Amino acid sequence: MNPLKNVVETDNIKLSEDGRAVVIIDQSKLPNLTEYLTLTTAEELYEAIQQLRVRGAPAIGIFAGYGIYCLAQTIKTQSYDEFAKKFHEYKEYLNSSRPTAVNLSWALNRMEQVVTDHKESSVSEIVALLGKECRAIHEEDIAMCRAISEYGLSLLKDGDGVLTHCNAGPLATSRYGTALGPLFLGKEQGMEFHVFADETRPLLQGARLTSYELQRAGIDVTLICDNMASIVMKNGWVQACLVGCDRIAANGDTANKIGTSGVAILAKHYGIPFYVLGPSSTIDMSCPTGAQIEIELRDPDEIKKKFYEKPMALDEVKCYNPAFDVTDHTLITGIVTEKGILYPPFCDSLSELFR
Repeated sequence: MNPLKNVVETDNIKLSEDGRAVVIIDQSKLPNLTEYLTLTTAEELYEAIQQLRVRGAPAIGIFAGYGIYCLAQTIKTQSYDEFAKKFHEYKEYLNSSRPTAVNLSWALNRMEQVVTDHKESSVSEIVALLGKECRAIHEEDIAMCRAISEYGLSLLKDGDGVLTHCNAGPLATSRYGTALGPLFLGKEQGMEFHVFADETRPLLQGARLTSYELQRAGIDVTLICDNMASIVMKNGWVQACLVGCDRIAANGDTANKIGTSGVAILAKHYGIPFYVLGPSSTIDMSCPTGAQIEIELRDPDEIKKKFYEKPMALDEVKCYNPAFDVTDHTLITGIVTEKGILYPPFCDSLSELFR
């Protein structure tokens, strides 16, 4: 068996055989346990997003498309108005599960557009169209990831050291990934890289998922704590930083997993290019700057207790646990999308992308 192919083509999100449930790999159990979940209810779908059983901006979008389609099949009415009302309620409920990643609302809005565009169709016809749309979202993401990987690979040389933060591989997307995609594609073509994977506090997605995917694929990876990024850069071991994104504002400010902005600041200091990789669906032109991006705050116990046998801090100690931070556009060398590589000034290049 080809270990690289097995990693790149992981079926992390799919519809069940009867098309009425979403089947996912529970990412919260990796790397020690590979467990598949079959989800059918709105509550199960919401909980899977909120508890990061499914995570990664593109993966959340794919999951949301499949999820709302499955819920649409449970709406028992032939009245368009009743169907549309209930569909909207499900959409708003799922959309409230996580606020920062734009792909969630993007996919749900796209699915709802199918409903609003076909008011003259029967409910059964609308449901069938929703089934086609959610599958299209998935297929488009596969194509986008491949294109992003190709553009990203053009920025690297054989033998480069690469630092990445959080997880933006196949588990977070569909195939290849975004920030990790160029590494997998380069490996396919016989190139070698040495990757430094930040463990990525507080949920350790770099340790649990990124190092897992790279190791399984036979890519040279070294896991480091987040506060070690500076020393590996100073030592000259890093030639590029590749990170994913959950939302890109119209000026190029980018929200990604907490700690990303710190990596960008260090890269700027050491003269290392810092690239953000993500599909155009993560670009939110209605959001002027990063200041308007809502930052999700998570349970303090994720810092104090989650990965420890015993609590590492007293119960009465306060914690601040944001899931994301915003990297200022002035720190970003380029934004890699499926449509090409965008360079500063990002206000112009992002506008041009959608023109």
